[in-house]
Amino acid sequence: VQLQASGGGLVQAGGSLRPSCAASGRTYIMGWFRQAPGKEREFVAAIRWSGGSTYYADSVKGRFTIPRDNAKNTVYLQMNSLKPDDTAVYYCVADREGNEFRYWGQGTLVTVSS
Repeated sequence: VQLQASGGGLVQAGGSLRPSCAASGRTYIMGWFRQAPGKEREFVAAIRWSGGSTYYADSVKGRFTIPRDNAKNTVYLQMNSLKPDDTAVYYCVADREGNEFRYWGQGTLVTVSS
């Protein structure tokens, strides 16, 4: 499975962005991680295709959602009320393998200016 992420960019604090991630094949769970400069990579959000259960990091609850398009094997990361601390490279992921995600897409940079 290959993951193609796009839709990052530069936005002012308080604004919104909606990057997308398309999978080349069927997956059972997809999500997003991020890594800010000088910080460790962290989980952001995930969604199960079957049933639609969603999972969010506490730092983004109430601001981010992870909608999906079943027909396109695509998930999005709807990011609202963005803060400078949300600045990071965002990575799309799919399918768990143990405690890790098996598939990783290329990152897309999100920069939030104050």
